[in-house]
Amino acid sequence: MARRKKGDAVSGWINLDKPHDLTSTHAVSRVRRAFNAQKAGHAGTLDPLATGILPIALGEATKTVPFLMDADKTYHFTIAWGVTTASFDREGAVTAESDVRPSLAAVEAALPAFVGEIEQVPPAFSAIKVDGERAYDLARAGETVELKARPVVIHAARLVGAQDADHVDIEIDCGKGTYVRSLVRDLAAALGACGHVSQLRRTRVGGFSQDKAITLEILEELLHKRALLEALLPVETALDDIPALAVTDEDAFRLKQGRSIVLVPRQVEALKARLKSGARTVTAMAEGRVVALCEMRAGRLEPSRVFHLDMSGD
Repeated sequence: MARRKKGDAVSGWINLDKPHDLTSTHAVSRVRRAFNAQKAGHAGTLDPLATGILPIALGEATKTVPFLMDADKTYHFTIAWGVTTASFDREGAVTAESDVRPSLAAVEAALPAFVGEIEQVPPAFSAIKVDGERAYDLARAGETVELKARPVVIHAARLVGAQDADHVDIEIDCGKGTYVRSLVRDLAAALGACGHVSQLRRTRVGGFSQDKAITLEILEELLHKRALLEALLPVETALDDIPALAVTDEDAFRLKQGRSIVLVPRQVEALKARLKSGARTVTAMAEGRVVALCEMRAGRLEPSRVFHLDMSGD
């Protein structure tokens, strides 16, 4: 007899506005406890010093995490000029100092070189594994960490303003794997200056944005009012970029059993027109709820991830 899972079978997304000085793991734990959820995960780590959007998946929504991990993101950050640190943020030990304070015009002129597909070396203080060890663990132990450059995409970089001559505010839209601290390191070098990230906020992850985010304090208020489900977003929220196809109850039943379904030619053509180049993934929907993530092959939908949701969304 299968062991009953601890917790409630609650499924959906929380668009959390993570506060300063809280790890992403701790944030997930607090949300999971609030909902007493059986499973939980997040779509993209935020450093403790960073604030902003941390999408947290509960229950069946954890099956959609990989799709949101690949989503574009927006970051708003402040560079403090004059000091470079080992971690390229305000927590690291000072490694260099300079009197150079780049002008706003100089910063704006330098930014276009970092837009598009670029090669970026991740910071030593990162979660990337080196011979099975996290790079930040090696760096904290005093070891020299050399990471290889990797391609990342920065769609746009905007100069937002400046508090004073010692600081500048920048906003970027970027793809998966982009490190703001590495960008600041490279931008400072291009300007002949020393600098580090003094503030960092993620304002968007895919369709999750700060204007619709919820704080832990509001979640706790909803918990006391027994109204937590008001904050829960549907499982399919993370699948906005994937074409959806409404299927019949009979086809939904087949997909949930792991069996493929046959598409009519007009369905195939309609999906092809909406799929990005080289993509095959389609979301099968029934009665407004996600049934399965499928791969379209030879006129059929083959389920790759099946969801077990009732019509109430629990």
